[in-house]
Amino acid sequence: MIHDIAFWSLSVITIVSAIGVVVTKDLFRSALLLAVFFVGIAGFFFLLSAEFLAVVQVLIYVGAISILFIFAVMLTSDIQRGNPANRMQVVAMVVPALLLVAVLLGVFTSQWVELDAEVQDTVDLVHTRAVGGISESEFAAAVIDDEFSQKAIQEADIADLLVGEYVLAFEGVSVLLLGALIGSLALARGKGSR
Repeated sequence: MIHDIAFWSLSVITIVSAIGVVVTKDLFRSALLLAVFFVGIAGFFFLLSAEFLAVVQVLIYVGAISILFIFAVMLTSDIQRGNPANRMQVVAMVVPALLLVAVLLGVFTSQWVELDAEVQDTVDLVHTRAVGGISESEFAAAVIDDEFSQKAIQEADIADLLVGEYVLAFEGVSVLLLGALIGSLALARGKGSR
């Protein structure tokens, strides 16, 4: 019950703040709403028992990137006039709407497979391992008596996943952040320094 309330509250906060980022003409308020959006995403990570990712989300995105945006907005001239209208507004509304339709079609037409009880117990133990150690009684309660499985669960670590199975996604994020850094340098350079 409390998970449902937290999920729906975070959903409303995240969606409203995301819409506010796009709709608000004041760039400073838009940057603040972006920080609220990032906090909402961190809340989802907490609900998924991914506390490490939630803390990283808060430290990096809220604590660094949002503050960088706010400083950039504060140091930019002509901030009061807002975003000027241009011909790309229709495209900027149509493309995300089409992406939303594609995602919703994928969600509602997919065959979702639930984990069986044994695999779910293993997943729960890996989540427990992320917070602290796993005792022998917890292994016995989860009916995992295979020594190899117990060792694999004890050694499961997010760092192993990031440089092992999910290395492509990890490198993709680093390229995305590099692109954001280059873009911010190009914007900060301005028109007068060319």
